[in-house]
Amino acid sequence: MIYRILCFLMICPMLVFGQKADSDKLERGVNFIQVLAYSQEENTRILKLYEGLRVADVVDAMDRIGLQDMGLVNPEIQAAWKDFKTLKHQFRGIALTVRYVPSNLPDRPQGKEDFDTWEGHFYENYSSEAFTSIIKPGQAIVIDDVDEADIGSIGSYNILDWYSCGAVGVVTDARARDTDEIAIEQVPLYFRGLGRGMRPGRNMLESVNRPVSIGGVLVCPGDVVVADGDGVVVVPRRVAETVAVQARAILDSDKKARRSLYEKLGKKLDKTVKE
Repeated sequence: MIYRILCFLMICPMLVFGQKADSDKLERGVNFIQVLAYSQEENTRILKLYEGLRVADVVDAMDRIGLQDMGLVNPEIQAAWKDFKTLKHQFRGIALTVRYVPSNLPDRPQGKEDFDTWEGHFYENYSSEAFTSIIKPGQAIVIDDVDEADIGSIGSYNILDWYSCGAVGVVTDARARDTDEIAIEQVPLYFRGLGRGMRPGRNMLESVNRPVSIGGVLVCPGDVVVADGDGVVVVPRRVAETVAVQARAILDSDKKARRSLYEKLGKKLDKTVKE
């Protein structure tokens, strides 16, 4: 029991225990989970530890330190495309979190307003991509969106724009469109499925860099996100270094064992078994 409590404290140091606030503050709105900010140097150092690590290695490492089933994103959230020659669909990134919620505003132009004016106004004022301005190299864009609705919040233009800003990949519990073009662009995307509708009239931006829930997993800004053909796992930042060290040992052992089998079978060594 003591061990479990210590693990909980390691994972969730940002929780405000007791969660008390006076009535005035509660009426104005209170965030009970505090988030931490990390420097680009800190993020780069952590990501270096995760280079080449697989989801399986990270999950096994989490098990080893007593965090079994922690961080496992719902397996329904999978890669939109895969490239088994380059493995470019894989990524390891630092979470930049975004949350969209259902819109309760009029979903079409009112009165004499033309559609283009209404659409532009909605994007700019209600369903923007304000987070684009703070994307840094090595970040994973993690989007908590309206998974029940047929909304293509992510498309071939905006995902490529985020990629050009330094994002290494995108994870969402909802949907995306232009998936043929996204596959050709080879920007890593992990999502629940296809969505066709545009954002205006359907969702609104609620927050940036606040805790979000993706596939049943809490994701805080700064957490480490690992994604490959097995799906997505999220590592709480406070245990990220410990997990990486364990995962590296697991991967090295696996490579050595499989390399011996390759040699026994006379198979040409590929990148998955080379040191």
